[in-house]
Amino acid sequence: MKKTLLSLLIAGVFVLTINQNADAGGKKDASGSSLTIGATPTPHGELLELLKDDLAAQGYTLKVVIYNDYVQPNEALVAGDLDANYFQHIPYLESNEAWSKALGNAFGVHVEPLGLYSNKFKSIGQLPSGATVAIANDPSNGGRGLLLLQANRLLTLREGAGLTATVQDIADNPRNLQFRELDAAQLPRALGDVDAVVINGNYALDAGLNPVTDSLILEGADSPYVNIVVVRKGDETAPKILALKQALLSQKVKDYINNKWNGSVVATF
Repeated sequence: MKKTLLSLLIAGVFVLTINQNADAGGKKDASGSSLTIGATPTPHGELLELLKDDLAAQGYTLKVVIYNDYVQPNEALVAGDLDANYFQHIPYLESNEAWSKALGNAFGVHVEPLGLYSNKFKSIGQLPSGATVAIANDPSNGGRGLLLLQANRLLTLREGAGLTATVQDIADNPRNLQFRELDAAQLPRALGDVDAVVINGNYALDAGLNPVTDSLILEGADSPYVNIVVVRKGDETAPKILALKQALLSQKVKDYINNKWNGSVVATF
């Protein structure tokens, strides 16, 4: 009987020890020394790759997951597959109610000026009446494209149309421009099919275009479309996100942006 009781006590201590170790391991995994970030390739992924040694010095292993569209990085972040993502601006995040409820802006990094490109014409003055212009089919980037065209007097939007304007908001279209709405990632491929294309900066760079020298018109550096690091709400001040902020908003990154892209990407810090 005494041996049985002693065996039970030893077994209980053994199980307790295992559970304590499991809890400790779980807490370690939950807090995590890894930092997984979703990004589009250029410039976001490229900039993040610069930070691996800096974050390692702060105790974090950085993993960059590359996406080639604007939907999956937010879906993966909501699902908990990522710690953060870096590819979008606030109007895009706010264009989807589910995303804007679950996700929040941790900090801003840079602007990629939006531009109008053409394989057929060298200036907007050469665009003929009835020219077909391709723009993004999502509300934020489509509206951004229309605002760029309005700023260059190619059309006029109705008063109050705002950042999510659509082609239905065009009040005056003196050149009778025709619009083709496509997924933002597909826009560079449309250059051979239409007269002009409004392309996001990152996709222009991916396609080998230089926004400064190749665009017919280009947003200014005062664009409100700052690209941000996005996290699940409540994680904005998590230690690993603060470590990322310190590394990303550094002189090293600013110098890299200025030297590599020379105005095609503009740091906002």
